[in-house]
Parts: sequence; C-alpha cells; structure tokens
Amino acid sequence: MSFKSRFIKFNSQSLSDKLFDIVNYTLLAIIAFLVIYPLYFIIIASFSDPVAINNGKVTVFPVGFNITGYQKIFENTKIWTSYANTIFYTVVGTMINLVLTMMLAYPLSRRKFCLKNIILFLVMFTMYFQGGMIPTFLWMSDLHLYNTRLVILLLPAINVFNLIIAMNYIKNNIPEELFEAASIDGYGHIPYFLKIVLPLSQTIEVVLILYYGVAHWNEFMNGLIYLRDEALYPLQLTLRAILLQNQASGLGDVDSMLEQQKAAELIKYGLIIVSTLPVMVIYPFMQKHFSKGVMVGSIKG
Repeated sequence: MSFKSRFIKFNSQSLSDKLFDIVNYTLLAIIAFLVIYPLYFIIIASFSDPVAINNGKVTVFPVGFNITGYQKIFENTKIWTSYANTIFYTVVGTMINLVLTMMLAYPLSRRKFCLKNIILFLVMFTMYFQGGMIPTFLWMSDLHLYNTRLVILLLPAINVFNLIIAMNYIKNNIPEELFEAASIDGYGHIPYFLKIVLPLSQTIEVVLILYYGVAHWNEFMNGLIYLRDEALYPLQLTLRAILLQNQASGLGDVDSMLEQQKAAELIKYGLIIVSTLPVMVIYPFMQKHFSKGVMVGSIKG
C-alpha cells in the first residue's frame, strides 16, 4: 500500500480509530528504537575512540574514528581457523539437525502410529529432566567423542521444542488423506516422506534451519566443555580467548595498561560485530518464511 493510499485511508477513519493508530505507531516506533539503537551503538562504538565512549560522547556518529579493534582481531590467525570451524559446524550440524528432526517429526505426526505416545513421552521427558553436565561428559568420553568435531555436531542433534513445531506443522498442514491417495499409487512411508512431506514442509524447514543454524553459530558452552584442541574451537570460543588475552593484566607501567585497556574496549565491540554480522545479513532473506512457519507450527492440532 502506497503512502498516498495510507493517507487517504487515515483521513477516512473515525477519531477513535485515528487515536488508536497514532498511539499504536508511536509505541511501535519507541519499541523499534529501543531494539535497534543498542545494535547501532555497538557498530559506531567499534569505530570510535575508547575515551570518547567512556565519556559518553558517542551517541549518533563515531568519535575519533579508528579501526584498531578490528586490526587486532583479524591479525590473530586463529580467528580464520575458528571461522572455518563454525561454518562447518553450522552447515553440517544444521543438516544433521534438520534431517533427524523431520525424520522423527513425521511418524510422531501420524495419528495411527502405535508407538507415538510412548516415544513422545520419552522425548518430552528429556525436555524437563536431563542427566547433567558430569554424566554427559563421562558419556561423551566413553563414546570417544571428547575433543572431536562430532561432539559439537551430534550432542545437540535434536531440539525438543523444534521437534514439536515440526510435528504440529506436518499434522496440521499435510492431511492423512494425502497418504491414502499416495498409497494407492504404490507409495510407502519412505517414498511418501521423501517426495511429498519434505517438499510440502519447506516453510517449517526454513524455520528449523534458522533456529539450528543460529544455535550452531553461537555455539560456546559445548566447545568450552568438550574441546581442548584450539584447532577445533568454534568462533565464539576463539573470540573469548582473544578478548581475555587483551584484557589489562594489572602489570606494567600506567601508560601500557591504559593502551591495553583501550584496545580491549575496542576489541569488545568489534567481536560483537564480527560474531553477529553473518546472522544479521542472512536473517532478512528468511524472515518471511520464519514468521509464517513459527505461527503455523506452534498451533496444536
């Protein structure tokens, strides 16, 4: 709808409707500002003088423009290795998550599946009760997954919340009669799942890709617990190490401590941009499918 048509529609409304629209748009504008400005501030702060940031002079535009923080970040060769690791974990891990989630969501969405309630109970049980960190660590060690890429890929293989969304989406959007029609043509469950269910579930698949992809991109805790080889570190773990290395140690003369503290301040903001920029770039292209898929998949049939 063009601005002119919106303006004509606004003039034709009653006074109460106009007041509602004014209040509604004002609140939305305030909320949008509260969400967007912190992100904008991080961007301009990463290019500003740390002294100006601490003195509150950085509000709208960068002050004392410099890229020292980014230089120190990208001078560290480990960051490129961790970037490659995170891309690998995100791509391969998301594929594993998507395949396993859809494979389990399909039988659980079938009303005639005899083991549906038992499996669903066991899956839901893990959502509320877990073994804990130490038993899981011992389990990963016994399986020889400790300090391997597989522990990052397989440990979070299926998220119960995402599974429920996918299950409800299939149940509510792909009727049982479609399988009966396909079975007349000689389709069993596997061909039906591969050739009909998956193509018709693209909306929820985009949602799952976004959920799982962001989780893998932000992977930190599992890497911290189960990885000791820095060559396997995901991006977030390497960024943490860079930040800790550049924190003031409390030793040395005052001038060197101040310079180190300034560099750490710039690196802090730069790390946020480096770690979140890829997700922020990709999200707008998936947002349309994401909103629709979450709403449809969240409805219980």
